Amino acid sequence: MMQSSLLAAVAGLAASVAALDPVEATGNKFFNKDGSQFFIKGVAYQLQPQDPLVDTQQCKLDANLMKDLGANTIRVYHVDADADHDGCMKALADAGIYLLVDLDTFGTYIEPVTLSWNDTQYDEYAKVMDTFHKYDNVLGFFVGNENIATKDASPAAPLLKAAARDMKAYRDSKGYRKIPVGYSAADIKELRPMLQDYLTCGDNSSEIVDFFGLNSYSWCDPSTYEESTYNQLQEYAKGFPVPIFFTETGCNVPGPRRWDDMDAIFSKPMVNDWSGAIVYEWIQEQNNYGIITYGSHGMPTPRSPDFDNLKSKWAGSHPSGVSKADYDAKAVSTRPCPTSTPGGWWQVDGNVKLPTLGDRHPGPSSTVDASASESQKKPVETATRMGDDNSGNAALADQRIAAIGAGLAATVLFVALIL
Repeated sequence: MMQSSLLAAVAGLAASVAALDPVEATGNKFFNKDGSQFFIKGVAYQLQPQDPLVDTQQCKLDANLMKDLGANTIRVYHVDADADHDGCMKALADAGIYLLVDLDTFGTYIEPVTLSWNDTQYDEYAKVMDTFHKYDNVLGFFVGNENIATKDASPAAPLLKAAARDMKAYRDSKGYRKIPVGYSAADIKELRPMLQDYLTCGDNSSEIVDFFGLNSYSWCDPSTYEESTYNQLQEYAKGFPVPIFFTETGCNVPGPRRWDDMDAIFSKPMVNDWSGAIVYEWIQEQNNYGIITYGSHGMPTPRSPDFDNLKSKWAGSHPSGVSKADYDAKAVSTRPCPTSTPGGWWQVDGNVKLPTLGDRHPGPSSTVDASASESQKKPVETATRMGDDNSGNAALADQRIAAIGAGLAATVLFVALIL
């Protein structure tokens, strides 16, 4: 009797600490522990300005509904490195959900205006990595989000690349799991495909991003593969050297969203090169992109028909991909570093020497050199984003972090009205 009780207690303890197996990046694919390819079906999740992963009960409620939705990943934009995340991370793991998290904070975002990658930023990025590396369901870290989205912002690119280099070196020096470190870009047609090629160019694997994410709102239902310019995005992604996926998508104009882009993303030819998508966003805010609202006691309620439409799309998407045993990572390789164009948006001329901590650049109008680079925080978008007729709505989504305080206030007001 005592033995059986002991065994039951041990089994219960094992279940309580059970975690998802880590996903690893090899070549331009993500792979599960069993060797099957991992495809992201994710949702952006930022309920609070500072950190949405501190309220265990809320995380449990949300994770259960995310599981019902068919999500396997969330993206979080800001976290508090000093907070306790164990409860939320376990709730997510129990629901089969991985985490992609930005390393920057409100005060450490790499700004194209100041063009610097400094010790303060480095230390704060490292703190976030120190906090989250221990969780097996951390899928990756971002060194930046849409830092380059205006004509004179591209000199920030070497700083982003330097940040990725330094964070990868820090990760390895600490003996942490090789959690991928990447970047999330705004979909600006004048920067296609130079930015993604630059961040992965060169022969030194320690100096490139481990994955590349794209925030694209160019597919607005009803649309097509060609009309949305996804066909162009696919051309740029062919044989890309690291995993590439959508880190935001979900145009809501005119609405409701049918999520037909999911059919394209999870079928050929895109499924051969893309690793999935993260939809924007979980909670309903003033920008009207949310797929749930909150009722009493934080109970998440699906918004119809967007939630059910997405659930149906994901339920019908079963990409098999390629097994790790049959995959040749050497089949993909980096591309030549793009050269600058006089008067154009891309102002980084080739494989420039990356800056070291504390290096500065005099400004985007100057010739790019070893100290060039930096980025910009959630800029207002222009019609240069593909899907020009709807650029204003995409801009609302892309300004969300810069104005997250206002968004939170709007959310509180919204919840108060429906209670």
